Amino acid sequence: MIRILGAVLAGGRSSRFGSDKALATWRDTALIDHALDSLSPHVADLLVVGRADARVRTARDLPHPDLGPLGGIAGALAVAAREGFDAVLTTACDTPALPAALVAALLAQDTAHAAEAPTVGLWPARLAAPLVEHLSAGGDRSIRRWARAAGAVAVLPGVALANVNTPDDLARLDVALG
Repeated sequence: MIRILGAVLAGGRSSRFGSDKALATWRDTALIDHALDSLSPHVADLLVVGRADARVRTARDLPHPDLGPLGGIAGALAVAAREGFDAVLTTACDTPALPAALVAALLAQDTAHAAEAPTVGLWPARLAAPLVEHLSAGGDRSIRRWARAAGAVAVLPGVALANVNTPDDLARLDVALG
């Protein structure tokens, strides 16, 4: 069985939301905590990347902040590689729930991401150094392009995930997730 680190990407600026969306509440719980809870059953340990405050340990984006979600994935992969994890299962702080079928599809692959939400993915720890090198050299910051180059499989095309970018999205979560 592979040892997986769960990582919530939380380094964004929340510009469309208007305030720190990671701390916005839905059903009396912060979105970041919903995201952590969605990973918890599938991983050996949890991490938040891109912010200093969380109920679990944190790490920084690599090689530096403001590289978007790919910098958060690089930060999580670096921790995983350093600590002997085989892979990282990622989600974003604005994605409060992961369907079981999606997690199963990701875990059935070596390297994969949700076709409609590439911040949700399974990334082998061996990609840590190449990703940091790619970003350090000013490489493209598109998760989808990097994932294709890394041989990742895009799983469950057409399956959309609930995602919160605006206050209206937050207000519609009950409809989206029931």
